[in-house]
Amino acid sequence: MKMESTDYHTDLSEIQREHNTTDFEQGLSTGDAQKRLQENGPNKIESHQTPKWKIFLRQFNNMVIYVLMGAVVLTVLMGEYSDAIIIGIVIIINTLIGYFQETSASNAVEKIKQMLSTDATVYRDGKRTEVPAEQIVLGDSVFLEAGDNVPADLRIVVSDNLSIQESSLTGEAESVEKTEEGIEGDVALADRTNMAFASTAVTKGSGIGIVVATAENTEIGKISTAVNEVKQRKTPLMQVIDHLGTGVSYFILIAAVIIFAIGFWFDIYSLPVLAMAVISVVVGTIPEGLPATTSVILAKGVSDMAKNQNTIIKTLPSVETLGSVDVIATDKTGTLTKNEMTVTDLIFSDKNYQVSGTGYDPVGKITQDGNPVTNDEQLKMFLEAGYYANDTVLLHEDGKWEINGEPTDGAFISLYHKVFPFGSKDRYEEVDILPFDSDYRYIGQLVKDDNNTQTLFVKGSPDKLFTMFKKNDPSFDIAQWTKTVEDYSAQGKRVIAVGYRDVSSEETDATHELINAGLNFLGLAAIIDPPREEVIQSLKEIRSAGVDVKMITGDSAATAKAIGEKLGLADEIHAITGPEWDNLSEDEQVIAADKNQVFARTTPGNKIEIINALQKNNKVTAMTGDGVNDAPALKRADIGVAMGIKGTDVAKDSADMILTDDNFATISKAIKEGRRIFDNIKKSILYLLPISFAEGLIIAFAILAQDEIPLHPTQLLWINMVSAITIQFALIFEPAEKGIMKRKPRKTDGKLMNRHDVIQVVYISVLMAAIGMFIDEWFTRMGATSAMTSTTMINVLIVGKIFYLFNIRTNNLAIKEMFVNKKAYIFIALMLVLQVILTYVPFMQSVFHTTAIGGFEWLLAVIGGIIVLVVAEIDKLIRIAVSKKNAQNN
Repeated sequence: MKMESTDYHTDLSEIQREHNTTDFEQGLSTGDAQKRLQENGPNKIESHQTPKWKIFLRQFNNMVIYVLMGAVVLTVLMGEYSDAIIIGIVIIINTLIGYFQETSASNAVEKIKQMLSTDATVYRDGKRTEVPAEQIVLGDSVFLEAGDNVPADLRIVVSDNLSIQESSLTGEAESVEKTEEGIEGDVALADRTNMAFASTAVTKGSGIGIVVATAENTEIGKISTAVNEVKQRKTPLMQVIDHLGTGVSYFILIAAVIIFAIGFWFDIYSLPVLAMAVISVVVGTIPEGLPATTSVILAKGVSDMAKNQNTIIKTLPSVETLGSVDVIATDKTGTLTKNEMTVTDLIFSDKNYQVSGTGYDPVGKITQDGNPVTNDEQLKMFLEAGYYANDTVLLHEDGKWEINGEPTDGAFISLYHKVFPFGSKDRYEEVDILPFDSDYRYIGQLVKDDNNTQTLFVKGSPDKLFTMFKKNDPSFDIAQWTKTVEDYSAQGKRVIAVGYRDVSSEETDATHELINAGLNFLGLAAIIDPPREEVIQSLKEIRSAGVDVKMITGDSAATAKAIGEKLGLADEIHAITGPEWDNLSEDEQVIAADKNQVFARTTPGNKIEIINALQKNNKVTAMTGDGVNDAPALKRADIGVAMGIKGTDVAKDSADMILTDDNFATISKAIKEGRRIFDNIKKSILYLLPISFAEGLIIAFAILAQDEIPLHPTQLLWINMVSAITIQFALIFEPAEKGIMKRKPRKTDGKLMNRHDVIQVVYISVLMAAIGMFIDEWFTRMGATSAMTSTTMINVLIVGKIFYLFNIRTNNLAIKEMFVNKKAYIFIALMLVLQVILTYVPFMQSVFHTTAIGGFEWLLAVIGGIIVLVVAEIDKLIRIAVSKKNAQNN
């Protein structure tokens, strides 16, 4: 339950009146705390997950499965048990495929629970005591100090140099300095400086906070609830396949009913025979092999991306979704940028220097107009001042440079060691430190050299230190230097002022009084969280593929826009803030989501609203991020992409895809791979349908012609399933078509097949059915057995599929790309081996009603395949010629 009367607006004096105390160290009584715990429940987050058995049963809610289940029932009633078993096996295979596609190890809420502290320090009955975090209640006084995790949402009432790291929740890299006073107006989460949020970490100082929200009502709890409530959309591929499967199933059922009615009306067969014939039509025409083929193509894509692209795909359909993406909404800190503050410029009174290198790795050079800087005493003193006025540590662990402390301080340490390597003799000995204080916004360090000469080094906010510089040097132009700070700030850089003063050797303390007496100006440092080097080129490739990129961040609009311009997010960048977004209606948000490239000062709620707005505009949306605050949007997006190295467990468990190298550039490669996979799945569908329809036409014609049914249901399943998991798998190795990344994203509401695709499916179906019916008629007149006829027809259809494969593989003429996909020949050989087993092994002859055939029958199969290929290639020649003519005319 939330305590509505106290929030970040409430002034400290009002809180004191409400609690009837100015001493928050008294806290609640034990009895009052127990009563509140019973009323409001424990301070823990509950998780709710869909049982796996429900997910499994959900797979049967599919039109294709319904039809096949009906076929099982009818075959059992007619005593055709072997047919019923084989059809049942097909149902189980397709159901398991759907089950494994849908289930994943998504335990985001469990990971959020783990982020909550297990113990807390509270005041009860006037005593400071440790209690389990679950027993924290509204109104509790919680004591915080460096190293603690905040156990609930707190309104800060006592702050002693208190700073809290909130990056996982807000996206801000720097720790936030906490105050006690109320805040006027509505401000973003990152600007609520008098609040402490559950799961965040205290980095400096100490303080007391009053609990105002627990469990699901905390900001982290709201994220947990949002993750639980998010309903993921079906991927574009699954929408297409579901639509196709449903449409084909309805068409087949209607055709089957019409054929049954005609057969029954004209008394063509006895009722059992007619029913079995109609089952053959249904089983033969339904593309049962489609789920298996689609899954294997997706699985191969997942495997390739894991091996070659440093990418983990958690659900199979996700790998194709990237190929359909219209918009990538991305977090800034740690995704587009390194989340490692870096000094880029040094600004002195009479000169400017540039600094190379990025991140905390102390490798780089200081140059002036491209020339290395040497023997500059002012620069040396500046570096020393920034290094010593510091309480952060730079560490080299597991091959990476990391800091223990503040990012800005880390930037100065890295800068120092670019000139003075580790191991160099320190010039000064530390005497006393004046820690950073949010009221003063600077840090000072008193040092002495070998001659016992003492110096006070200071660095901090320019607006605070400029006054000190003016005291010591009346000619110091505050207005001009303020303009310099604004210019660098407009570039997305943070500016830090550095100064010093000589101090008597008798002084032993670094004090505010010494600083207020005046400082000597050394210079300014411009610091930036640098863009990842690989991101800029990646964004160019992504934009050339017609994909828009949106930056969503907790940073200020000016900083975020400047970073967006450096990255090249768009030719013209528009920005909107979270509070501005909140004032828009839903329709206005849809427009704003499309118009703006930068979304600044956003809350976790804003992120998911932006994703929803983009999806309402029929945009297939990818969301990238690494923080807990990204989790709901990662789950809601059509595909969530988490960072594997710096990403939180919550983000990784909410995402569909994880970049193991945290490399945003991998996304452009993944988009290309996703488009290739979709192309190959489409080729697979266009390849599968004509053969299935040809089988249905053969059976339907036999019924209407009152002939014996030439193909048995189990034979039809063999053609559809076994060939689907052999020669059809050759399509998974097809390379990407030329210019695939120059195409615009495909429309999700568009049709899978264009007009020509439908025409080709129809004429190939009719052609293969005609060849099969010709074989049936010829062999029947020659007095061949039904087993001989059906076995020959099976091989005619299979060999026809083999030849048709060469046509469907590519938009170019098959002869030009016969050996591009050499692995196709392996699958063709495997299929032929299986056909030999089907034709000549007695057990297979018994189960599938086949018999041995001779060389003449095999020759007929090859001739039939050649006819199919030649007709399809003639069609392709005509299309290529028409396309060239249209291109010339345009």
